[in-house]
Amino acid sequence: MRDELRNIQRPHSKLLLYYALTSLVLGPLFPILLVPRYFRYHTLRYDFGDDGISMRWGLLFRREVHLTYPRIQDIHLRSNVIERWLGLGRLLIQTASGSSKAEMTIEGVLEFEELRDFIYERMRDAGDAGKADAVSTAANGSAQDLTGVLQSVAGELREIRKMLERDTGR
Repeated sequence: MRDELRNIQRPHSKLLLYYALTSLVLGPLFPILLVPRYFRYHTLRYDFGDDGISMRWGLLFRREVHLTYPRIQDIHLRSNVIERWLGLGRLLIQTASGSSKAEMTIEGVLEFEELRDFIYERMRDAGDAGKADAVSTAANGSAQDLTGVLQSVAGELREIRKMLERDTGR
């Protein structure tokens, strides 16, 4: 199942139906709303890589968002009545950017709960790897600092011993 989630590259075809139904609700504005959504659906691509998530869309104005797993702070699931009826959900992914809006919204996914768990797992793995790197770096830095301090203390003790030998020799 994990490999299937990783291989999700396009939204499900039900997303296009969702776009049509929500555009239809606004009556005469139906074509004005449906055309951009149609092109968004056909150009929307996801990539769940080893280092993060990429999302790109757009025909005339191409947009691309890439979030690394360590930057992700929280994931919210959201689905309205129509999305639940179609079996769809949205993942709103937030980072610590200071914005209250989601940095990325993954929509048109049937396995949205499993995908959320998959991303959380990747976040934890990335966080654990980052912590391990930080601990090893701190340990190496601490060892180097400690070595420098001990060498300094040893040098001062040599100087004191030489001074004592001179003073006792007089």
